[in-house]
Amino acid sequence: MLTLLRPSTWLLLPFLLALGCTQTSPPRTPPVTAPPDVLATLPIAVPRAANRVASFSNKVAAFYCAQTHEVTHPEYSWFEGLNVAKQRVFGGYDLFVNGQLLDNRQAAVTVHPEKLVRQHGPQLQEELWLFDEKNLLEVDLTGASQPLGIQLKGDKVRLLRQQGDVAFFSAREGNFVLALAARQPGPLTVQDQRVVAPGDGFFIACGRDEADALALLRDGQQQSAALKRARQQRLRHLLEANAYLTSSNDSLTRALRWLALTTDQLVTRQQGDGIYAGLPWFNEYWGRDEFISLPGAVLVTGQFATARQILRSFAQYQERDPQSKFYGRVPNIVNPSNIDYHTTDGTPRFVLALQDYVRYSGDTALVRELYPAVQASIAGALKHWTDAKGYLLHEDNETWMDARDANLVSYTQRGSRANDIQALWYQQLRAGAYFAALLHDGASQARWNQLAEQVKTHFAQDYRDAGHDYLADRLDHQGRPDFTLRPNQLFALDLLSDAAFTRQVLHKSWMELVYPWGVATLDRHDPNFHPYHLAPGYYHKDAAYHRGTIWPWLNGIAMQRMLEAGQVETAWRLFANTNRQALTRGVVGGLSENLDAYPHPGQQWPKLTGAYLQAWSNAEQLRVWYQYFLGIRPDVPNHLLTLAPRLPAELTELSYRFTVGQNQVAGHYQAAPTPTYSYTFADGALTARVDVLPFEPVAVAVPAGATLRVTAAPQQLTLQLLDKQGQVLSTQTAAPSAARLARQQQDDQVLARVPFCQPLPLSSHPVLNAAKK
Repeated sequence: MLTLLRPSTWLLLPFLLALGCTQTSPPRTPPVTAPPDVLATLPIAVPRAANRVASFSNKVAAFYCAQTHEVTHPEYSWFEGLNVAKQRVFGGYDLFVNGQLLDNRQAAVTVHPEKLVRQHGPQLQEELWLFDEKNLLEVDLTGASQPLGIQLKGDKVRLLRQQGDVAFFSAREGNFVLALAARQPGPLTVQDQRVVAPGDGFFIACGRDEADALALLRDGQQQSAALKRARQQRLRHLLEANAYLTSSNDSLTRALRWLALTTDQLVTRQQGDGIYAGLPWFNEYWGRDEFISLPGAVLVTGQFATARQILRSFAQYQERDPQSKFYGRVPNIVNPSNIDYHTTDGTPRFVLALQDYVRYSGDTALVRELYPAVQASIAGALKHWTDAKGYLLHEDNETWMDARDANLVSYTQRGSRANDIQALWYQQLRAGAYFAALLHDGASQARWNQLAEQVKTHFAQDYRDAGHDYLADRLDHQGRPDFTLRPNQLFALDLLSDAAFTRQVLHKSWMELVYPWGVATLDRHDPNFHPYHLAPGYYHKDAAYHRGTIWPWLNGIAMQRMLEAGQVETAWRLFANTNRQALTRGVVGGLSENLDAYPHPGQQWPKLTGAYLQAWSNAEQLRVWYQYFLGIRPDVPNHLLTLAPRLPAELTELSYRFTVGQNQVAGHYQAAPTPTYSYTFADGALTARVDVLPFEPVAVAVPAGATLRVTAAPQQLTLQLLDKQGQVLSTQTAAPSAARLARQQQDDQVLARVPFCQPLPLSSHPVLNAAKK
């Protein structure tokens, strides 16, 4: 495996190599070489048999969906081409050279972060670009000596008129006009909807009317090179400044870079700042999805200004009418035509995302601005949605498992007190108390902490019984526990103080719900378990949505819990498998919304289903990498940074950067000869809480500009502070903790080498057998 070097090491590489060689002649001055362009390291070649989705957005309200070789997907084909503000504008295009159609099925296709490239034989190369912040596409075709032709696809896409060197077309949806012209202004002809022109490509602009579309098109003709550079520079900056990473594991490096980029295309400004829930269906903002996604999408990569705008933008949609039963709630859905408040978990997720933002950024000014929203969120819940024990109530379809049938009956009955909702409510109250402390609101702080403790006390009693080694998924409307085995309990482990029982819950969940490809939504032994999400002829896909189907976003909490229990290699296997999906399956560089629970007969891995690119799937993979593998968990208002790395044996070297408050930190890890972690702080002073197993956490005051070096020998942890010249300022040591060693031994006895869940024979599942009758 190639070991990737830190940027500062590239200049020394020839010298370092020379030291290991026998000199037979006087040494020559080595040439100075720069590290490769980070974008140039990322293109992914897609084999014809893979026929993957390539997706691009303009960061505002447009995205382009393509299949690399052939438009065949039973669901995504509907969205092929340009989509703007939930309207399908046109369905892709065909290219012609001298009247002959270029067959994409025969092309060699490479997907770059910024563009799609098809090589049509040895001479012809096609490039597709969607430009930032513009509803403007460029289609280049170099190497052709004959006139080029292009034909836009889609019903209702028809020629409106031709004006000089521009052809105007109608859109298949929405009140848009398309303007199409050659890259260089010049004559063109239109025959049977096909535009033919000399040159090496075309621009396609989508506007509100002809004048708007024409202005966009002319901008492209005049500024093409600059627009391309701007897009590349933005993506390059994201990878080099916000998501910088190199490692000894090339697959890890490539996967995390691609995940950062495909997540970024979902961070948009369609209706204020927000995060699309997913593509192609969910190009809109969902309260629950948005705030589950926010830490991994923008906080771990230091994009605090974007996070701030997302929080402020969404807060304006909070229901502030005290007479409404939704008082204090943030919406479930915000799109150009609808705002819907039927979600219980979206509101605590909003409050927790605000807390995460403040902990990362130190921006207490936003706390003061949004504190009334926090107060309303708790007041509304207490007024309309809590019971005598303080539990948060909700309807069957108001958790994340919200699928309903044609009669609006929930497929997954989770009312009225789901375990994950109680965990979120508990955390919302704690977050409210955190904000109250920052703003010196002692009365609210005390009251909310008391309410949180009340929930925790009752939960430990009501969601357990002697007959189950896991938590009840809910209390029903009569207060009876329902012990359907689901992964939601993983969110509720913070409500438990019984370490032995917590281990049992995690063991049971992993054994019965966590497959090598992800976390299922229902125990495979349950009679309602659906092995396939898409099973036409057996059942509607929504019947399986939360009753068996894999949701990659749940991988995040499953891996987090394993890492908290010190089971690094177990968590890493799932993490590496998920990275492999981003690199080799589905949308190029990203993660899908769902997978079937089981592979189809004869297949090794299940089919990907649902949205081809889902924000929380990507974001949770990024969050667990930063917060639990790298162990970076800041609390800037309290001048504290927890550093708790849990890195697998497969990684031998790692360099990365992260931002806390105004401070950018450069991290480096070297596995041999002794595991060593170093953190160089560019600005600002804070206290680092170093948490390396099996040692007790050690607090170190780190001055601005210093480097903290942590060496973890088997019997001694050594922490050194170094100044900018590398001189040692101080040294601390710690011995292994007897209590931690004992706790780890107990965790290992239950959890070490726990296997993934595996499919049962299809005959074991009544939903398939019943459908055949």
